[in-house]
Amino acid sequence: MFLEEHRLGRRRGWIEVICGSMFSGKTEELIRRLKRAEFAKQKIEIFKPDIDTRYHELKVVSHQGNEIMSTPVPSSANILLLASGADVVGIDEAQFFDNELPNVCKQLADSGIRVIVAGLDLDYTGKPFGPIPDLLAVAEYVTKVHAICMNCGNLAYVSHRKTSSEKLVELGETESYEPLCRDCFNKALNA
Repeated sequence: MFLEEHRLGRRRGWIEVICGSMFSGKTEELIRRLKRAEFAKQKIEIFKPDIDTRYHELKVVSHQGNEIMSTPVPSSANILLLASGADVVGIDEAQFFDNELPNVCKQLADSGIRVIVAGLDLDYTGKPFGPIPDLLAVAEYVTKVHAICMNCGNLAYVSHRKTSSEKLVELGETESYEPLCRDCFNKALNA
């Protein structure tokens, strides 16, 4: 049946989510998958929240320095408007988008587009972050990547904030955050 639909020009879409703590390689994996699709001559569109200007205003850039051009957007609704004609849509830093992002991704996938989303699954307090939990629930494929705990070397699961700010969204890098395992995170919270 799939071959018949493919022969007739119908595409099947799906949602992939890449999640984990900071410094775990989420963006690196997103870029790898998008570049592979681009190499296969698929039309790709990449989006990121317009508040994320840490490395570049227009590019999605990994901590390792790999990059790919993207379109910064203020809300998930803009993605629907700008993704027409794409075979593959990539979305980075998904935790910073509004709660409509899962519906946007479902609409894209329902229209035959492969949607690849990367984002933090937990905030700095260890709680589910933004639209990511709902995206995990509707995704066909979920990849959880791990950083290494900066204290003990075990697999990290959360991005611990080293500053005293209590704002939910605070852009930063190694000066503000460190990946910690469950045990080291609990010790840091109780210190």
